[in-house]
Amino acid sequence: MIALFNNYVGEIAALSAALLWAISSVVYSRLGLKIPPLQLNFYKGIVAIAFIIITLYVQGAAFTNLSMSSIALLFLSGIIGIGLGDTAYFAALNSLGARRTLLMETASPAMGALLALIFIGEQLTYSAWSGISLTIMGIAWVISERNPVVEIGVSRQGVIWGILAAIAQAVGAVISRFALLQSDITPLESTLIRLVGGTVIVLSLLFLPTLKQTQTRWQLSWRSLGIIAIAAMMSTYFGIWLQQTSLKFAPTGIAQTLLATSPLFILPIVILRGEKVSLRAVLGAIISLGGIALMFVRQSGF
Repeated sequence: MIALFNNYVGEIAALSAALLWAISSVVYSRLGLKIPPLQLNFYKGIVAIAFIIITLYVQGAAFTNLSMSSIALLFLSGIIGIGLGDTAYFAALNSLGARRTLLMETASPAMGALLALIFIGEQLTYSAWSGISLTIMGIAWVISERNPVVEIGVSRQGVIWGILAAIAQAVGAVISRFALLQSDITPLESTLIRLVGGTVIVLSLLFLPTLKQTQTRWQLSWRSLGIIAIAAMMSTYFGIWLQQTSLKFAPTGIAQTLLATSPLFILPIVILRGEKVSLRAVLGAIISLGGIALMFVRQSGF
């Protein structure tokens, strides 16, 4: 069991992050009804940064023997992947709805794998490529199921935001992977740098005149702050820490694909809440599980 964990630290970390993101998405969907997306993104970033600083302080020495190039790359990765990527994702959600936005997000792992192949020479086995393809197909099949009750019209602007979100997340992941491979920085340290980069961009966007006019006024109660703190700890503190761990120990394409499996973890949550799950969703999940299994045999060389 220990040997299995040691061999697949990156893959297990990615699946764990996807599970946490699925759970926290239920919380964020309710918070998003009261709190504007950009403000919510900013507050959860600040909370997660505070948790990480405390953790690094308790651990002792941090950021030793780090090159400025690695720090700059991770900061840039945070700006692109977290700051711009999440902002584009929220904009796509508002225009296209969750189903279509998540469907477009399934393009991100393939983009990440191709970019990693081109720019950092990261090779994948045939079984890994097959696993990525099967997993993406299964996720897409689950997400693409139509729900006429909550259907939202397609807008060109929403599609553009969705494409930009997928590209930004893929580019951010590849830059982060490169920085992690080129240095001895720990996943937690890299998480802090990426979050600072992303939060700086979100804060800058909040001060744009066009966006300031659209922000709604709301009161930050202690209850809301507590919920944000719990959700931020799950999705941003642990979630991005696990994401960085996956990018440290697994190829970009595999890590990005497994990180995109959150919609599959939503299914048991939906069942526990008493909602019905279609046969199509179950079959899509089974297809994705087959793809995940193929990615776990990548070290065989096939």
